[in-house]
Amino acid sequence: MTLDTSRPALVTGATGYVAGWLIKELLEAGVTVHACVRNPDNTAKQQHLIDAAAAAPGEIKFFKADLLDEGSFDAAMAGCGVVFHTASPFTVAVDDAQRDLVDPAVKGTRNVLNAANRTESVSRVVVTSSCAAIYGDNADVAEAPGGRLDESVWNTSSTLEHNAYSFSKTEAEKAAWEIAGGQDRWDLVCVNPALVVGPALQDRPTSESFNLVRQMGDGTMKSGAPKWYFGIVDVRDLAKAHVAAGYKAEANGRNIVFGHESSIFDLSQLLRAKYGADYPLPKSAAPKWLVWLLGPIMDKSMTRKLISRNIGVEWKADNSKGKRELGVTYRPLKDSMEDMFQQMIDAGQFAK
Repeated sequence: MTLDTSRPALVTGATGYVAGWLIKELLEAGVTVHACVRNPDNTAKQQHLIDAAAAAPGEIKFFKADLLDEGSFDAAMAGCGVVFHTASPFTVAVDDAQRDLVDPAVKGTRNVLNAANRTESVSRVVVTSSCAAIYGDNADVAEAPGGRLDESVWNTSSTLEHNAYSFSKTEAEKAAWEIAGGQDRWDLVCVNPALVVGPALQDRPTSESFNLVRQMGDGTMKSGAPKWYFGIVDVRDLAKAHVAAGYKAEANGRNIVFGHESSIFDLSQLLRAKYGADYPLPKSAAPKWLVWLLGPIMDKSMTRKLISRNIGVEWKADNSKGKRELGVTYRPLKDSMEDMFQQMIDAGQFAK
């Protein structure tokens, strides 16, 4: 795939987990990247992007922008052809779901897409949505066509009180389609990834995915890991999917992106052969009754409703559209998990 390098591409949330690999792909293709960050002077936080640009033909320029600041993306977007909106809070433990999750996700999406409406050079906007905008709980899968999620399905079970993160992603994507439908100059493509794993470009990423894997290796799950099923995608494969969504003429609509269906327990077992002798990886699955009993005590975000509707309930989805139209291919899940775990070891994230 040949990318148009005549105009810059804008990436919001540039220091994020997914954005890092996306920016690396763009730079290696020779694209000039306008990277939106909260503080352009924080060189330490951006060093991995600076290093990526130094080793690639493309160029990176940093711009100050904030999701909640109307108009703050205008300067960065000037002259850009493609806009990649990856910025959105990803956390499950919050004090105020409306303030900490929904407002940044929805208002941020509106601010970025309204800026695209004001920027004549923009021809396509790619929004990093989520499979969380398609379903809320694994129990929802049974209601999908043929018992398998596809791009026609929307999350209707999440609320501010239940699965607030999923609710925020659903509301943000709805806002994106609403704004896109009100104009006809640029087209919108949404990428809907499942759980993202794999190494980060920065040494100490803050994604919830790393918190999950950390619990596998630090002994938190030593007595058993839950059989909570997800779709899984390697961050590097997801970055390539974003590039295709931005530059392939046939890219359109929503695109579910995942390579594997697995559970937290099964992910931990992929690490046992290489790391089991040195790290307290779980050896067994935690029974659902035990998770239901102790989960809310150990983690207030693990409600019994959440446990009942997800633990032990299989997750199934159709990823054929992304394969067909974005040309996405997926690496072995064992490689993704080992690369991620080794990076965390090298960064000293497991105390000996």
